[in-house]
Amino acid sequence: MIRIPKAFASSYAKARVKFLEAAATAGTHIESFNHPLPGREGEQLALDVALDGDPQAKRLLIVSSGCHGVEGFCGSGVQVFALHDSEWREKARSAGIAVLYLHALNPYGFSHLRRVTQENVDLNRNFLDFSKPVPDNADYGRIHPLLLPETWPPDDANRAATQAFIDQNGVKAWQAAISAGQYEFSGGLFYGGNAPTWSNHTLRQVLSRYVNHANQIAWIDLHTGLGPQGVGERIHAGRDNAEALARARHWWGDGVTSIHDGSSSSALLTGLLWYSIEEAAPNAQYTGIALEYGTEPVVEILDALRGDHWLALHPEAPAELAAQIKERIRHAFYTDTDPWKGQVISQARQAMFQSFGE
Repeated sequence: MIRIPKAFASSYAKARVKFLEAAATAGTHIESFNHPLPGREGEQLALDVALDGDPQAKRLLIVSSGCHGVEGFCGSGVQVFALHDSEWREKARSAGIAVLYLHALNPYGFSHLRRVTQENVDLNRNFLDFSKPVPDNADYGRIHPLLLPETWPPDDANRAATQAFIDQNGVKAWQAAISAGQYEFSGGLFYGGNAPTWSNHTLRQVLSRYVNHANQIAWIDLHTGLGPQGVGERIHAGRDNAEALARARHWWGDGVTSIHDGSSSSALLTGLLWYSIEEAAPNAQYTGIALEYGTEPVVEILDALRGDHWLALHPEAPAELAAQIKERIRHAFYTDTDPWKGQVISQARQAMFQSFGE
């Protein structure tokens, strides 16, 4: 086992090296799906897959990171630590559980310090049937002009208008309008896209190869940016299904929340990536959670995202301002302190041990 801080990395490129080295040392089956674009440092980007255990195991636990790019700093650290954790690995093997680690579902966003993919798409809003009408988010349309002003930082008039909306409607309404997912403004926040992204296609390809033999599938998808700092909220990751939610609460505790009943700090979302498991393993019993670690207050998170989207629309921005925006979004989704990392690892480790009600 390694020291907790050593499991985390300061960039995507370094995180990828740590993950691949840990996976190789553990003797896992490794496969890499290369991304068509280069990383921020010119490095190769990839969704890297490591299978630890019997390829034909009937019980499969998926542990995934980097769905939202810059959130990958946290998830990668969890995965690297787990691959070095001999007690965890022995527990999984003795229980007949194979573990499928998916490192950097959105490697472009991870490397470029963005939450979105190269298509400016929120991957966790992109899993829809685009041959059918997409969900409408009229609330987002009303505030879109406020979110991305002409100048950054916002001027006094924009800040006043934004605060007036929050004062009148509440922070939860501001969060819900922005984050639920929208399919109208391609340069806007939480855009779900108009077609499946590279990450969407690649995840489906990975799942088609690795999960169709299993009759029980658990999924822990690692996220950051909501809730009290260092607290890992366990959010039911699936459709509005009472049986699956009850099973999740039996495994991971009564504190498992749900976007469907309003108990989660997350808004009700559309186009979630976990729906992909239905296509890959339609006959398997599926149970999942998003493990969502708090970093900063939600208004700060949303403002950091506003700045990053503004920067993407204004590549001519001064280098100093661009650097400030990038540092702000990194800090919004990754608390680079040893105490926070310790909280992250301890809660993720507990959740993995509890999978399948073990």
